[in-house]
Amino acid sequence: MWRFFLRMCFFFCTFAADLENRNEQRWDLTITPRDRLLAVDWKEIWRYRDMFLLFVARNFRTAYKQTILGPLWFIITPVLSVIVYVTVFGGIAGIPTDGVPPILFYLLGISVWGYFASCLSATSNSFVSNADIFGKVYFPRIIMPLVAVTTNLLSFAIQLAIFAAFYIYYVATGTPMTIHWQIVLFPVFILILAFMSVGFGMIFSSLTTKYRDLQIMLAKIISLWVYITPVIYPLSMVTNEKLHLAMSLNPVTPVMEAIKYSLLGQGQFSWGWLCYSVVFTFILLIFGLMLFNKVQKSFMDTV
Repeated sequence: MWRFFLRMCFFFCTFAADLENRNEQRWDLTITPRDRLLAVDWKEIWRYRDMFLLFVARNFRTAYKQTILGPLWFIITPVLSVIVYVTVFGGIAGIPTDGVPPILFYLLGISVWGYFASCLSATSNSFVSNADIFGKVYFPRIIMPLVAVTTNLLSFAIQLAIFAAFYIYYVATGTPMTIHWQIVLFPVFILILAFMSVGFGMIFSSLTTKYRDLQIMLAKIISLWVYITPVIYPLSMVTNEKLHLAMSLNPVTPVMEAIKYSLLGQGQFSWGWLCYSVVFTFILLIFGLMLFNKVQKSFMDTV
């Protein structure tokens, strides 16, 4: 009997101490939606950098998980595309490459365009594809578009290394190649494409929470967009002034031409058109961020 009495006393003492601790507890972190549409808490993003790196590693590992060749597909895919492009567009169609070896011309274009298109596709699915995670764990939602850009940057680096290997081969075999000083701006060119894809992606990601058919429409847009971008042909072969102007208004075109000009010595580099792409990207990014922040407050109710 006395043992039961001691146990009851111990229980009530513990319960009273726990109740007192709860009453004295003060929460120092409250998670609430931000009212400002342009609010980006960079300090908070930095605090979640470990989660960011985990997501990047996860996406990179699972890209070709349970496949026989695994990461080799990062190499096989652009090589097969180059073979098809050289055979069809270079051999059968006879499309010129402005004196640049076709393999280098197509490999550079495919790699750069592939990075932009992959970032755009991945970013546009930020809300829908991660709805399960968003509903269970809190972290800055804007991390997911940044993860998509970083993950595709790793695969782009692999493809760029393949381009560098072919480039060294052609130089070693005596093929004349020209590199302009604008090559130092190459990281800036890639950064413009990354921000542009994030801007477009956040807009589509925000809209697809209600209108899922936009995902299908975006896939069609990307598949057609490549043909109005000088990827498989040089912009110099477009002699019609109106058509040339229309293609230059494509914000990807000035960046693509600048990259070709800096690495291959061919292309139409223009500071004016490049500034146009930068301004377009800046406005697009602001609008995409505003829409993204507005939708993230309540997207779990509609996704």
